[in-house]
Formats: sequence, C-alpha cells, structure tokens
Amino acid sequence: MTDVDDDGLDAAFAALVEEFVETGLPPWHSLAVDAARRLEDDLFGDGGGPEMTTVREFAVDGLGGAIPVRAYRPTARQQRDAGVDGDPGVLVFAHGGVFVVGTLDSADDVCRELAARTGRVVLSVDYRLAPEHPFPAAVDDVFAVLEWAGAYADAFGADTGRVGVAGTSAGGGIAAATALRAGHAGVAVDVQVLLYPMLSAESALDGRNSPGEGRGGGDATDGLRASYAEHEDAALLSTADVAWGWEHYLRSPVDAHNPFAVPLRAEDDLLADAAPAVVATAGVDVLRDEAAAYADALADADVPVTHAHSPTLAHGFCSVVDDVDVAADALDDVADAVREHAATEHAS
Repeated sequence: MTDVDDDGLDAAFAALVEEFVETGLPPWHSLAVDAARRLEDDLFGDGGGPEMTTVREFAVDGLGGAIPVRAYRPTARQQRDAGVDGDPGVLVFAHGGVFVVGTLDSADDVCRELAARTGRVVLSVDYRLAPEHPFPAAVDDVFAVLEWAGAYADAFGADTGRVGVAGTSAGGGIAAATALRAGHAGVAVDVQVLLYPMLSAESALDGRNSPGEGRGGGDATDGLRASYAEHEDAALLSTADVAWGWEHYLRSPVDAHNPFAVPLRAEDDLLADAAPAVVATAGVDVLRDEAAAYADALADADVPVTHAHSPTLAHGFCSVVDDVDVAADALDDVADAVREHAATEHAS
C-alpha cells in the first residue's frame, strides 16, 4: 500500500511539493506575464528524461506564421518494449502552462517519457501563447501540426495513418479541442491523450458554472466543482491560477460558449465524432472533477474512453516519474491504454 500524507497525497510526491513550497515562489496568478514566463523557464527548463534515437527541430506553416516543432523518435528497444510492430505512430503534443507560459524545453522531459512509453514519435508544438495570442491561436497551431503529421510524419519513419493528439493541463484542453475540431472536420485522429486536462472555464466566470454545467464530475460548491474547493490553494496549481489562465486565454465571455475553447461545453453530436480517449486524472488536483466529467461526457456520446484515475497523485505528475513510483506506474497505465485504443481503432 502506498504511503500517503494527511491530504491523501503519495508521500514521495508530497516531499517534492514541500520542497517546492519551501522555495517561497509566488503563485502564478500574482505575477505579470513576463515574470511568470521567466519563472517557468527557471523551474522547468532543465530537461531530463530517456534518451531518444533522434530529437529534431523544424517548423510547420500555420495561420499565424511558422510554428516551431520538436520531434522525438524513440529507440528501437523502446518501441519493442512498447509493443510497436512496424513504423511507430505519432502523438502531436501540447504543453501545459495555463495557456500563458510553457516552452518546448519545459515539456522536454514529459515528451521523452511519452515517446519512450508509448513507442510513438512525439511532435511537441510550440504554440502561440495568451494573452498576446488568445483563443483560437493555440488550437489553430496544434491542429495545423496534426494535419501536417497526417501527411508528412513519415519523414521521421512514422506511420501517417496512426496520428494522435496529447497534452498536459492547459495543453490537455488544447488537445481535447483539437480532437473535437478534427472529428468535426473529418481529419483522422486515432487517439486523444488528455493528461490532467484543463477543460472548464468556470473558475473565471465569477463563481458561476461554465456553460458546460450539467456535466457531472463532483458536487458543485458555490458554482464550482468540488475539486476547486478541496484543492483551492494547492501549491502546484490553484483555483486562482486556473482562473488567471482562462482570463488571458478567452477573448471575451462569448468564447466560454465555444467548445473549441472550452471542451466541456461540447454537445453529444460533436463529442461523438471525437477520437477514442485516454483521460488521466489525479486525486489531489483542482482539475480532477472537470476531467472526470469530460471522460463521462465522451463515454455518454459512445466514444471509447479509458479514465485512468490516480487518487494519491497531484497535478503535474508526469513531470515526477523519476522520483515518484506511483507517477511512473500511472504513466505506464496511460501508455497501455493508448496502445489498446489504437489497436482497437485500427482493427475496426
């Protein structure tokens, strides 16, 4: 049985959070955008993760100009260990950062882990950030790379018929929106991998439920899902941090009604065309309940879904797999689910 602290957090993860708290860093929402980006670079720009066969950088044309992309090709052994027979598939990846911060470097370790564990080529997208580039810029950029991958990813020895989309936190929300857009547009996606995704703008709407209210996922408290109250002041991501990100990302309250901005707003007919999904949630996370609600909504629309819930983990667990065994196990479960969904999709 895993040792946990008084908040139900895995003890090894709790020790890392305590170290983070002791540095005395200000919360994201208290900072100017430029200061938040400098801090994020300092904290998460050191890299790490498994060695790859190749790591290449290039750019793809998009609506807003050239989109920087970093491609990670796993080793032959990693592909074998992941059960890949033949050319590997692709995951187009969107990093986290509440739509405001984040770089290719800050997501480098997570991309390496995903490539190694899934056996897929990972294309990490340096999408445009808010507030300079609010919605729909980020979704436009990731969708452009998704379309590119379906046509040209064989340049990396990948299978252009097995292209998925993935993301962490706000990037998970962008990945979900990209999967919705792809389904609506008839662009092939074999799997969407949503890792503790940010899917509902309710925290930024003066305490009101998002327009996606009526979706389940925890009892509401003052218009917010329960996980927002339970973990309101969480060190790694607070309710106020999430609201700060949405306030920068949405051009106006009208965007909160758009499912390509706020995926939890999607109706069943739009959800039904989305790719099979792996939704990973953490018990100690403000985003827990909205991600669970989205998994349920996809299932209700007859989309194949694996909801991989880790009750003793917190937001951002993909970044601590080297130090937290439970996090490593959780990411392995995600990789297993990706393989299972992809195999089912291509057998049908």
